[in-house]
Amino acid sequence: MLTLKFITENRDDAIRRLNKKHFADAEKMIDEVIALNNNRRSTQKELDDTLAQINQVSKTVGALMQSGKREEAEIAKAETAKYKEISRELSAKMDNLAISIQNLLLQIPNVPKESVPEGTGADDNVVEKMSGINPTFNFEVLPHWELAKKYDLIDFELGVKITGAGFPVYKGKGARLQRALINFFLDEARNAGYLEIMPPTAVNEASGYGTGQLPDKEGQMYHCEVDNLYLIPTAEVPVTNIYRDVILSEKDLPIKNCAYTQCFRREAGSYGKDVRGLNRLHEFSKIEIVRIDTPEHSEESHKEMLSHVESLVQKLELPYRILRLCGGDMSFTAALCFDFEVYSAAQKRWLEVSSVSNFESYQANRLKCRYKTAEGKTELCHTLNGSALALPRIVAALLENNQTPEGIRIPKVLIPYCGFDIIK
Repeated sequence: MLTLKFITENRDDAIRRLNKKHFADAEKMIDEVIALNNNRRSTQKELDDTLAQINQVSKTVGALMQSGKREEAEIAKAETAKYKEISRELSAKMDNLAISIQNLLLQIPNVPKESVPEGTGADDNVVEKMSGINPTFNFEVLPHWELAKKYDLIDFELGVKITGAGFPVYKGKGARLQRALINFFLDEARNAGYLEIMPPTAVNEASGYGTGQLPDKEGQMYHCEVDNLYLIPTAEVPVTNIYRDVILSEKDLPIKNCAYTQCFRREAGSYGKDVRGLNRLHEFSKIEIVRIDTPEHSEESHKEMLSHVESLVQKLELPYRILRLCGGDMSFTAALCFDFEVYSAAQKRWLEVSSVSNFESYQANRLKCRYKTAEGKTELCHTLNGSALALPRIVAALLENNQTPEGIRIPKVLIPYCGFDIIK
């Protein structure tokens, strides 16, 4: 969340940048936070004055008792009791104000960086780079859901039987391709210096608030109500929360973690052609890369993460493009985000396969994730993460783009992981 210091010292700038995200209540909520904080500060002064008065009167009671002036001492005691009651009321008011400020701050999104373009949605995102040649065919190409059925790779109907729509069953070479991609992505991450983590796929409420999924995306998460746990929408949540309430050493930064997990998203309200097959699932596999860094180095870390993701799609021989997201299409928590999309030959459209985000200190302030500088000063870290990569649309693009009359060709980099070079 945004810090009180940033909001109070940069009111107009905060409102202007939140407006770039099209956050409708920016001015109202920022001013409410400032008003509550002013009230808190004046209440704190009143409390400090009251406590000083109690201390002074208490000393008077002691002096009066020593001089034998018991009657006057009793009057002073009564005065002390009155001030103590006032101090209790002021302390309670302070607690309520702190809760009100915290609740408001949790509802205010991160401010975008100046380099984030203006815009209201996906159509306003800026294409930063395009690479690769979109495949062409001299035969009728099939979409991945028909290829999956033809070659008995993925059974969507069986998933409906077992669980429901959006929970596919991978079979045979389809399951092996899935596992090959997972191992390939993890090996590439480890080779790039990321420490592999195997976290839980259910998290508590504090973890959801720590990375900003709560309260913003509460309706999009699967909630286990009896135990008040949430199934993770991404490994970002458990991995970043490893560093909740932790003070790190500057010399240990950046911290680089990667994790393979199943991810769960309700995707409420999704419908139409964009959700067919693997395009939008409720459960899917993903490898996530997470970094904890200093403010001075987080921009460089972000560039390194972008290069890492780009190397993956290049090695998979997929046509891709990189988008700089506009303010209106960015997540609640991101300060800067780039999306990677790969081309789907049969669907003739671009499919998002990764988002690489810098959250600056927004998540760290929620998490109380800090580091101690060489000079001994405690500062908020910057947090970053990215998909490296999400599997469903990668699989969709691989199946569609590599289909031939003889079968589906496997990219060279995956053959050692799959154990076969073509699906027939």
